[in-house]
Amino acid sequence: MDHFSYIAATGSEQIMRTQAMNIHNLANVNTTGFRADLARFESKAVTGDGFPSRVYSVAVDNSADFSAGSIRTTGRDLDVAVDGEGWIAIQGKDGQEGYTRAGGFNISPEGMLVTPSGQFVLGNGGPVAIPPAEKVSIGSDGTISIQPLGQGPEGMAQLDRIKLVNPENQELQKKQDGLFYMKNGIDAEPDSEVHLVSGALEGSNVDAVGALVSIMELSREYELEVKLMEEAKDLDQSSAQIMHIN
Repeated sequence: MDHFSYIAATGSEQIMRTQAMNIHNLANVNTTGFRADLARFESKAVTGDGFPSRVYSVAVDNSADFSAGSIRTTGRDLDVAVDGEGWIAIQGKDGQEGYTRAGGFNISPEGMLVTPSGQFVLGNGGPVAIPPAEKVSIGSDGTISIQPLGQGPEGMAQLDRIKLVNPENQELQKKQDGLFYMKNGIDAEPDSEVHLVSGALEGSNVDAVGALVSIMELSREYELEVKLMEEAKDLDQSSAQIMHIN
């Protein structure tokens, strides 16, 4: 394939991938605790005789925007938001420990504290189990307290403590399930400096206006790449005609 066409084709491919990422971000503008995806590309030289100055783009590992979303008060006992930096530890569907900022929890029919998608919230000794209770509350340090059935507020007792961690951002990677995991595969250590806001949720950090602008800009860039490919085709056809005449 002509190097000119190849460069335009690879450019259009990366633009399409970035466009899909932007659309995914926009679709999660109202998702609790969502961290926007960021695309990263590198320039690679085209190898071969006669093309030392040509480069093409290649996608590298995508990263995420770690900036915080806005916190809104809900008043719900099982809603918590991370105050500042830090993460809530949960068990991913594959059993691996993952991290999230989405603190809208529920109690499953089996009595487990779970995320809206059914993943177990982790405590001191693994997934948190909640026995039948009049009331369940979560403190700023992640402490889970319950008011047993048939008892008054004076009977509140500490049950467990949610595992809160605060690894460096560069140590984390976001996977397809939307959770963050340690790149080295080792579970992060609990951090007592991480605190929660009870009865509140953190919103998505997606900039809806910015995502829409990016979508329009990428559409124009894609059209430019297509025009370059069409121009390369016309040049090939012109060259073929000249050779035929000769």
